[in-house]
Amino acid sequence: MFATPYFLSLFVLWIITVFIQYIFKRPCKKPAGYCPPPSPPALPLIGHLHLLTLVSYKGFHALSNKYGPLLFLRLGTYPAVLVSSAPVATEMFKAQDVHFLSRIQSPLGDNLLFGSSTSFFNAPYGDYWKFMRKLCTTELLGTSQMKKLKNVRREEVVRFLSKILEKGKKNEVANLSAEILTLANNSSCRMIMSARCSGEDNQAEKCRRLVIESFDVAGKLALFTVFGPLKGIGMWYLRRKIAGVTKRYDELFENVLVEHEEKAKREGPNMENKDLMDILLEVYHDENAEIRITRKQMKNFFLDLFTGGSNTTSDAMLWILAELVNHPAAFKKLRDEIESVVGTERLVDEADIPNLPYFQACVKEAMRLNPPVPIYDRICGENCKLAGYDIPKGITMIINTYSIMRDPKIWENPNDFIPERFLTEQHNAKVQNLQVYVPFGGGRRMCPGINMTSSVVNCSVTAMVQCFDWKVIGGDGPDGSKVNMDIKSGVCLDLLLSVDLRSQDLEAVLQGQIFEDATKRLDVFGFCVIQNSTYLLIMRMQEIFAGAEVEKDIRIQKSIPHAVEGRTIYPDLLVKNSQSLFSFCAFLID
Repeated sequence: MFATPYFLSLFVLWIITVFIQYIFKRPCKKPAGYCPPPSPPALPLIGHLHLLTLVSYKGFHALSNKYGPLLFLRLGTYPAVLVSSAPVATEMFKAQDVHFLSRIQSPLGDNLLFGSSTSFFNAPYGDYWKFMRKLCTTELLGTSQMKKLKNVRREEVVRFLSKILEKGKKNEVANLSAEILTLANNSSCRMIMSARCSGEDNQAEKCRRLVIESFDVAGKLALFTVFGPLKGIGMWYLRRKIAGVTKRYDELFENVLVEHEEKAKREGPNMENKDLMDILLEVYHDENAEIRITRKQMKNFFLDLFTGGSNTTSDAMLWILAELVNHPAAFKKLRDEIESVVGTERLVDEADIPNLPYFQACVKEAMRLNPPVPIYDRICGENCKLAGYDIPKGITMIINTYSIMRDPKIWENPNDFIPERFLTEQHNAKVQNLQVYVPFGGGRRMCPGINMTSSVVNCSVTAMVQCFDWKVIGGDGPDGSKVNMDIKSGVCLDLLLSVDLRSQDLEAVLQGQIFEDATKRLDVFGFCVIQNSTYLLIMRMQEIFAGAEVEKDIRIQKSIPHAVEGRTIYPDLLVKNSQSLFSFCAFLID
């Protein structure tokens, strides 16, 4: 009862203070010849907030279409410059990139998510950022490391397909938004820390929950931050929430790091099948490293991967599948390409992607129309000119990739889904030279996780097209067969589809892939088991892949565990059934 009038009084006092400043404050004199970007009509106190919509990047797009490609905006008390055209983006990322190498710092400072100062993705341009960028490119997120983690992604895709297969058999509607997010979370978690986010009360799942809670806290504080003086009130109001989330993050990642350090000591310097956390820990313990990273920086780096990687990956897959479902001719053409290269006797593999040019074109076109990162920020490091206008040092630059990749000066029929545009070398060379295809950002601060996202997207979407026919539930169009691409808020879609397995042959292929994955692991371990025991083991593995509980007649003696290819191997597994008692040398525990 006390809190509401108290905050109302503070809010009214703030409005009066700002209004008095607005009336009596004399504008600063600008130097002769100073030419700022044009600005739409603004209102007192709120600036240009009234011109925006819940879907911010579409609101910015509408503003740029009406007032111009480079605009000065005032979002509450927060000044910013909006970049919305391909020519301006080209100048910014090529000729002026050196002036826009830092990102905006979180309003939370060092109070949440371990603080902006220790975050690689938001770190100011400098030695630490350059060192981590090099490390990501060469080791952590480079092509070679992603190839080593191929089996992890493969297993998660097969698990995902198995769940969709069961829904199809039962004529159930598939909530693709939820299922694809689970696939992205599990793939990311296993590549980062060799654990799945599957609804269990494990460390990876705890991290996923904390990420959701962090976004909630950050979103609430952002509302206070827009109105300048209210930032302090927001920090005070959310102080307990901020402290609680930060403490749990620190404890969670510390436990995971300690587990990985113990595993490294146990297996020695020649440890195989390293995840990303193992690699970064080696750098952390390397006394001769170019930059000695701190434990706090490590925790923040993995948090960045969790928060950015999973959502970006799932959003990309949803938009690609939605565009393909809405364009049946493109869907059929892509399926024909997959069958001509892969055939019908096996699942499509990541190694097939270079031989699928139309698929690559479909991915590029879908992400051009629906970028997974539609807007991002930069900070102007020095006073400079952009597109003939003066840009002051320290101002926030808002880059709207949604507008840039729909600019009619570059893209013919910019609002249409035309994958064929990316099949011509001339067009691809032009886009690359101008740096206007920017679904993951542009310039030197381009998102370093592109390889990680692309690897999951490629193997997942191709398999979804190869295996299933998709139908929209309650969609748009005369026959309700179109996905509604107009989202109400945020970035991602709610995608509900019915699913039909294309043929019984593909079901056999899918089940065969589960069998093949399991038998390959037995071959890797070099264990010899009798035929009946092998069949029983595969049956258990299929139960795990299908999400069912392993039967209670399995007893595991968890002594001397070993990690192989992201799994834990325990010796002395005894499996009983009604007729036989078999001793296994090892068993893979999910």
